[in-house]
Amino acid sequence: MANKHKAKAKKWKAEAKTLRSRLEAATSRAEAPRVSPLAPAAFPDLPVIAGAEFAAVAAGVRYPDRLDVMLARLAPGTTVAGTFTRSQTRSAAVRDCEAKIAAAGADTGAAILVNSGNSNAFTGARGADAVAALCEGLAAKLGLPPARVFTASTGVIGEPLPQARIAAKLDELIAGLSPGALPQAARAIMTTDTFPKGAAAEIEVDGKPVRIAGIAKGSGMIAPDMATMLVYIFTDAAIAQKPLQSMLRRLTDRTFNCITVDSDTSTSDTLLLAATGQGGARLTDMRSAGAKAFAKALHGVMLDLAHQVVRDGEGATKFVEIAVTGAADAADAKRCALAIANSPLVKTAIAGEDPNWGRIVMAVGKSGAAADRDRLAIRFGDISVARDGTVDPGYAEAAGAAYMKQPELQIGVDLGLGNGRATVWTCDLTHRYVEINADYRS
Repeated sequence: MANKHKAKAKKWKAEAKTLRSRLEAATSRAEAPRVSPLAPAAFPDLPVIAGAEFAAVAAGVRYPDRLDVMLARLAPGTTVAGTFTRSQTRSAAVRDCEAKIAAAGADTGAAILVNSGNSNAFTGARGADAVAALCEGLAAKLGLPPARVFTASTGVIGEPLPQARIAAKLDELIAGLSPGALPQAARAIMTTDTFPKGAAAEIEVDGKPVRIAGIAKGSGMIAPDMATMLVYIFTDAAIAQKPLQSMLRRLTDRTFNCITVDSDTSTSDTLLLAATGQGGARLTDMRSAGAKAFAKALHGVMLDLAHQVVRDGEGATKFVEIAVTGAADAADAKRCALAIANSPLVKTAIAGEDPNWGRIVMAVGKSGAAADRDRLAIRFGDISVARDGTVDPGYAEAAGAAYMKQPELQIGVDLGLGNGRATVWTCDLTHRYVEINADYRS
C-alpha cells in the first residue's frame, strides 16, 4: 500500500511540475513585449508617390479582423524591377513574378497584390492556379494585362491559399485605393512582425524633386538569398526597366543580402521596386550626378528597411553589426561575417551578454574563409579583445561584459591577410525566438 501511495505521489508531483512549466511558459508569452525593444520610436512619415495608390483590407486569410491583404495600383508608364529568393522550393507567387519581371513593359499600368497569413508555397499546381486566377481577376477589374499584375504571399507553408477570400475583397480594395494608404499596406503584410516597417527619402535631380518610399515585412526565416521577407519600394522618378533592375540587384547585395536573423532563407522573399515616372525627373544616364544621387538615396531607404527587419528579429534584444576587414577578398570577408552572424553559439552568448570571444574565433575558423590564427584581431566596439593569435594583454573581461549590456553592438574582426571587407547585420538568439517558432502554427 505504501508503495502505491508513493507511486501516486510521484505521479502527482510530475503532473504539478508539468503544469507549472506550462504556466511559466504562458506567463512568459503574456509578459513578452508586444513590440521589439529595438523598434523605431514611430512609423515614419512617408511622402506621397505620384502615380501610386494603396489599399489594405481584412480578408481573413488566417486570422479574423486583421489587415492581411494589400493592393498597390501603379500608373501607366511605371517600370518594375525585382529580386527574389533563390530557394529551390520558392512559392508559386515568386515563380510567377520572376517570369513577369524580365518582360515587364511600361505601356500600361501595373498592380501589386500581397497577402499575409499563408505563403502559398509547396502547394503544387493548386498554388499556381490560385496565383493565375487572382492575377486574371484583378487585371480584369483594373483594365490591365495579367502580365502586369504581381502577387506575393507570406505566412504558413504547405497550406492551400484561401483564394476565394482574397478574390471576394478585390472590389473593396479597389474602392479604397488612396495615395496616402501606404502605412496601412505596411501593416497588412506583417506576420510575426511586432511593428510595421517604412522608410523614405527625398532628393532633387536637375532641380526636380524625387521621392522614394518603401515598406517591408520580416522578422523570422531571415537570411535573404536574392526571409519570410517582403519589400516594396516606390519612386516617382522615371527610369527604364533595365537600368532600374541593374541598380536594384547591385544595392540588394549591399543591403538585404547582408542581414540575417536565423540563417534560414524563405520560400517567399520578394523585393519589388516600382518607378512611376510621374514626378517629372528623368534618369537616363546612369553615370550622371543625378543617377548617382538617386542610387545613394535608394541605398539609404533599402538599408534602413533591412536594419528594421533585423531589429524586429523574432525575440531579438540586441542589434549587432559585424564588420570583417583584412580578408583575402570581399567574398571571404562576407563569408566570415555571415559565419559569425549565423552562429547559434555567438548569438546566444550575445543574448546572455557574455563577451565570449572564443566563439567568434570558432566561427572564423569554420567559415571557409582564409585565416591565419596569428594575424587575427577581434574588437568589441572600441575595445581590443584579441590580437596576434591571443587575448590582448590590455583586455579586461569586465570591460567586455559591460559593453555587451548595450542594445546595439559592433563586433570587428580583422583577418590580417588582404584588403577584403564586408559588413553584415544580425541580432541575438533568445528564449523568445524558440517560443514564437514552437507555437507558430498553433
